[in-house]
Amino acid sequence: MGKKIGVAIVGSTGYGGVELMRLLESHPYAEVTSVISSSSAGTPIAEGYPHLTGIREELLDGVDAQAIKAKADVVFLATPAGVASKLAPEYLEAGLKVIDLSGDFRLKSPALYEQWYKKPAADEAYLQKAVFGLAEIYGENVRGADFISNPGCYPTATLLGLVPAIKAGFIDPASIIIDAKSGVSGAGRGASLGTHYSELNENFKAYKVNQHQHVPEIEMVLSDAAGMPIVTTFTTHLVPMTRGIMSTMYATVKDNRSLGDFIELYKEYYEGRRFVRIRPEGQWPGTKEVWGSNYCDIGFAVDARTNRVTIISVIDNLVKGAAGQAIQNLNLLMGWDETSGLQFVPAYP
Repeated sequence: MGKKIGVAIVGSTGYGGVELMRLLESHPYAEVTSVISSSSAGTPIAEGYPHLTGIREELLDGVDAQAIKAKADVVFLATPAGVASKLAPEYLEAGLKVIDLSGDFRLKSPALYEQWYKKPAADEAYLQKAVFGLAEIYGENVRGADFISNPGCYPTATLLGLVPAIKAGFIDPASIIIDAKSGVSGAGRGASLGTHYSELNENFKAYKVNQHQHVPEIEMVLSDAAGMPIVTTFTTHLVPMTRGIMSTMYATVKDNRSLGDFIELYKEYYEGRRFVRIRPEGQWPGTKEVWGSNYCDIGFAVDARTNRVTIISVIDNLVKGAAGQAIQNLNLLMGWDETSGLQFVPAYP
């Protein structure tokens, strides 16, 4: 291939933005040509992230669409919720392809967004235009699109673990309970009491019980997979670690399906999808086994006594749950190999 395409990152001073920089540094077809921050424009990116010293020394750009268009073909929006809804339309109108990592365009209903995110919704025309980029489920919709809404971290782990079983009718959708746990980087870089070291260290706590903004996103995809409205119980927890998500899902098994049936189903469903790995009988994944990678590992246990299945799904929240999947979507929309620039072996231990 000839010249690499230019990529801009808005929100470069957040964890998602800096992870995009790390991953794109080795991409064969794309290069970061603009790093952007509305709050820190004009300062060196390495000033806030000294690990980039000698790697990225440029000054942070502002958010002007035409200035970005002069440098880039694609823009990633790694911004907090409520910011992308204002920026994305401007960048699309400027002729840029947009991949949004915030939650501003995942839900198609403005009222539903405002109910769960407590912010004004984006223009409905752009909500309808955005393609939901859960790559292993909706990858064909991503190809050739120019506006992608990247899924959330919890939904990615959860939905990859549930969708095949729902589509195949292996579980009762009304019985699903989701117990999800995340490392603290999922809360972003901003300081708060909830992520303060002395509050979180040697602690383990639930948060946003029955109120997490990812609930409607999860239910949207589950309902699509089931062909009927689905509601579920979804509880999130903070774990005193930096990276990783584990979603443990419980559901009633239908038609006496065995553990072997589940393993065979998932291997067939994800055949050829390099970033989903299915564990054999008796093995269940841990977050460290996907650390720093774009993999999602899934394991199962079927309890004949209770007629329930336990599905365990793990990802790195900053990679498969954010920047890695965003690059996976970039690869799909540009027609490149889906794995380009993402073939990292997990870092262990």
